[in-house]
Amino acid sequence: MKNPIRIGILGCGNVGSALVYLVAQEPDEFTVEKIAVNRIEASREPHIDISKLTADSSSVVVDQNVEIVVELIGGITVAKDLIELALKNKKPVVTANKELMAKHGTELLRIAKDNGVDLLFEASVCGAIPIVRLLKESLVGEEITRIVGILNGTTNYILTKMTEDRLDFEQALQMAQKLGYAEKDPTADIKGYDAGAKAAILTSSAFITFVDPDSVFIEGIADITLQDIDFAIKNGMVIKLVAVIEKLRNEISSELQISIRVHPMMIKISHPLASVRNSYNAVFIEGEAIGEMMLYGKGAGGLPTASAVLGDILDAKHNMSLNTFNRFAEPRLIPIYDQNKLTSEFYIAVDVADEPGVLAKVAQIFGSNRISISSMEQNGFGQNARLVFFTHSAMEADMKETVNQLSELESVKKVGSVIRVMV
Repeated sequence: MKNPIRIGILGCGNVGSALVYLVAQEPDEFTVEKIAVNRIEASREPHIDISKLTADSSSVVVDQNVEIVVELIGGITVAKDLIELALKNKKPVVTANKELMAKHGTELLRIAKDNGVDLLFEASVCGAIPIVRLLKESLVGEEITRIVGILNGTTNYILTKMTEDRLDFEQALQMAQKLGYAEKDPTADIKGYDAGAKAAILTSSAFITFVDPDSVFIEGIADITLQDIDFAIKNGMVIKLVAVIEKLRNEISSELQISIRVHPMMIKISHPLASVRNSYNAVFIEGEAIGEMMLYGKGAGGLPTASAVLGDILDAKHNMSLNTFNRFAEPRLIPIYDQNKLTSEFYIAVDVADEPGVLAKVAQIFGSNRISISSMEQNGFGQNARLVFFTHSAMEADMKETVNQLSELESVKKVGSVIRVMV
């Protein structure tokens, strides 16, 4: 296309403002036609042309001069309505909305297909890392067996600060908020919901299946303590919030199923993911032909995410010039593997009364639930006694029952962290 493509942007926060800046560097390729914002009177960066601002989001979508719509407002309801409106008006849409694409991506992609336009969402997962395009294009012929990733920069920053600077969880969270890595309400990050939505998108992209994000097993990092961090380091490991996606066979029917989970893991320092620090993201992919590969880069922030958005805009522009669009394969229905049947080695910390017979009672509960202990260590005495166990491979359901029974034991004051160990 010879003329600059005219873009309408919904939202002008960190990513939106960064996108306007990047677009301005290529005036022969792009021009910003309109920008929808909540408050026109709010202060803006000098590169934002306030004459292009409007509080009417739908006016951006239906404006005949706008050729590509970029959605950066987040959330579900309003964003979904605006994207549908744009697609039905035959306008390509680029979005960074992970929550929306995880929940309604298949539905919106069908609308895009019916109207012969693009819906592109590279920036919805891992910021500047081109993981969605890689899975949908470069690895489309690969038999992917497993994806393990650090998908949330906020939690990775917090765990890095706890590990390297010995900050407790609250101190590390406050620092992340001060630096803009964590929102004022950090629930989506620290509870694992953000990473869960991204895991659902990656699963859909890698295995051509729809995954309801509510079906993703999720545990966050709020209960991780410095004691847990110390035990990991002592045993040559670090703790990371990890998304694990893998193909498994049902042990009874041999039916292909997919396991999708997000939770803290202890990872050996020799593993490539162990070296991913601060707010960076990384995705480790295993496949039948490729073996192992890892992508690494900035997973958040205005400019890195805006760069991914800009890449999608260029893709959409190219397709418009050819009067075509990126078609998607109709998703298959692949069942979710039962989390309770998964097996893993575990780390578990138990605060107990330091009195005769306690260890025997605790060990008996492990044994009665078919969990073999590989090592045990006691820290502290009296009212501050803590037993720390590493187990051999055990089933999730058995560990869950063990935790329940330990919690009911009179001599157990608290069952602390239960963390899976990557082997």
